Amino acid sequence: MKTDLLERHRTARRLRGFASDRRGATALEFGIIATPFFLLMFAIIEVALVFFNSVTLENGMSETSRLIRTGQVQSQGMSENQFRAQLCALIDPLLSCTGNLTIDVRTFDNFGEADHSDPMDQNGNLIIVPQFDPGDAGDVVMVRVFYTYKILTPMMSPLLANMNGGNRLLASTAVFRNEPFGSILDSE
Repeated sequence: MKTDLLERHRTARRLRGFASDRRGATALEFGIIATPFFLLMFAIIEVALVFFNSVTLENGMSETSRLIRTGQVQSQGMSENQFRAQLCALIDPLLSCTGNLTIDVRTFDNFGEADHSDPMDQNGNLIIVPQFDPGDAGDVVMVRVFYTYKILTPMMSPLLANMNGGNRLLASTAVFRNEPFGSILDSE
């Protein structure tokens, strides 16, 4: 009985010693905090990349659509591939133009006819059939640029993805009336 009591006393003393020992507490606390901290950091970086790339696409589309508005595309007989090359020069190296970029340029009689329909189906697939019609002087033109952006952080994919396959569709649209150029200016 005396040995049993002595053994319990030793066990209690070891437990008190273990509970008061602070060596390794920092490592344990870091292990507990590190996972949510890094998840939050990756989430912030991923969201920032999505917004930054979206702004890059918007600026590139704005600059290249100005080529249509001012008649440079029409006067130079620029093809869709040449127009794409102009846009890609502005958005590279952040966004790769290889297979991820869709350009849709359409002409309308007036602003009310400009069709802003959803470019995706209910399954998150891009369903737009792109056209390239920069129009003539005075025409109403809608330029839409779509970029399929791959979400880099797998855990952020369910939150940021709006397309099939864990991707996010970045889109930029401009609707404008072409400036008077070419034959309109010559007749005045």
